[in-house]
Amino acid sequence: MATYFKTQNLVWLLLLSLMTTSLCVAQRDVEQWKLQVSLGFNNPIDVVDDDEYYSEYVNFPSINIGVQHMFSENFGAKLDLGYNRSKSAEGSKDFKLNYTRINAQLVYDFKDVFTFLPAPIGVVGHAGPGVTMTAPLGADTNNTYAYPNFLGGLEVHYRLSESLSVFIDGSYALSLSGKRKYDPVVDGYSFNGDLMYVAVGVSLSLSGCNYCY
Repeated sequence: MATYFKTQNLVWLLLLSLMTTSLCVAQRDVEQWKLQVSLGFNNPIDVVDDDEYYSEYVNFPSINIGVQHMFSENFGAKLDLGYNRSKSAEGSKDFKLNYTRINAQLVYDFKDVFTFLPAPIGVVGHAGPGVTMTAPLGADTNNTYAYPNFLGGLEVHYRLSESLSVFIDGSYALSLSGKRKYDPVVDGYSFNGDLMYVAVGVSLSLSGCNYCY
């Protein structure tokens, strides 16, 4: 439990530090920096399917916020934080779950690949490692878990102006924890599985539009 909260505090510190640094750098190199925020739905996928706990296929919300820096027209990197809430499906034992992740990802803009797309539309891929922290609510609140993940996804952007685009993002966070959760085994619900989500968001260039997506 203590390790979980230490990890969570470190995650928030890293994210706040990056966002603060990003805003400072943006004053002299603003056209390369972007803020992204999205809201959508998620589906947690447990690696253990025989424990009588299973979630709804569609859960709300999935909230994602990140800072992205493009090194060139095609290549970039971003750091983002995602929060997801899910609950038990009908027929499952009752539970609710908070799933939080932070990922450092590489970004690739496919503008030179999908040249047939209209000018306002862009396709961006992103992938990279991260850390997941899960915390059940209610009676199983002590069954927290922290484990590595690898996230990959694809965004489709529609540019509204030189500094603003809307996008839809479909992503999958693969658990790298293995099937074994605790030794010794604990009672109640816990989660160390995968997560997929679909979200709609906005991408805001802090100023200018050298690399709009």
